[in-house]
Amino acid sequence: MDWLLDLLDPTWWLTVLGAFATVGVLAIIFAETGLLLGFFLPGDSLLVAAGIFSSASVAVGMGITPLSLPVLLVGTPLCAVAGAQLGHFLGARFGRRMFDRPDSRLFKKEHVARAEEFFEKFGPAKAVVLARFVPIVRTFMNPVAGALEMSPRRFLVWNVAGALVWTEGLILLGHFLGSRVDPKQIDRYILPGVFLIVLISLIPIIVEIVKGRRSGRQHRIVN
Repeated sequence: MDWLLDLLDPTWWLTVLGAFATVGVLAIIFAETGLLLGFFLPGDSLLVAAGIFSSASVAVGMGITPLSLPVLLVGTPLCAVAGAQLGHFLGARFGRRMFDRPDSRLFKKEHVARAEEFFEKFGPAKAVVLARFVPIVRTFMNPVAGALEMSPRRFLVWNVAGALVWTEGLILLGHFLGSRVDPKQIDRYILPGVFLIVLISLIPIIVEIVKGRRSGRQHRIVN
C-alpha cells in the first residue's frame, strides 16, 4: 500500500520529477482530466503544492527546483481545458460504449453513474464547472457530458470557466501560503496542510465506497 500513498502524495510527485516538476504538473493535470485512468491522480493537492513550491525559498529549503509560477498559471488551465475537451470528444465519439467494460481496480461503473447523477442534478453548465472540485467526478464528467450530447461549443465555454477557477485559485492559494511561511518551518505548517487537502479529496471516494457496499448489501437482502 506504500506505493498507493506515494501516488496520492503531491510532494512525492514533485520530488521524483525534480527539475521537470513544472512539466510534470502540466502532464498530470492533463491526464487526470482527459484520461479515465487518471482519476486517482492528486489534482487538487498537486495544484496547491505546485503553488507552494513556486516560492523559491520554500523549494530550495525542500531541495526541489522552484516551479515557474507564470508557466503554471498559463499552462495548467490550458492542460485542464485540453484534457477535458479530449474526454468530451471521446464520450461524444464512442458514447456509452466507452464505459461498456467490466469493473476492475482502475475502472468502476459506479464512477460513471456518479458523474451522470451530478450532470442531471446540476444541469450541464453548473455540472462541468462544479465537477472540477470533486475528485473522480471531474475525470468522468467530461466523457459523460459528451456521451449525453452536450454540444462541444457549450462544453468548451464552461470547461474554460471551470478550469480557470480551479487551477488558478488553488495555485495562487498555494503560492500565497508558501510566501507567508518561514522556509525553516515548512514541514510544520505547509506539508500537513497539503495532506489535509489530500484527505478532503479522498472523502468523496470513501463515500462512494460506503454507498456501493450498502447498495450491494441491500441487493443481496432483497434477493
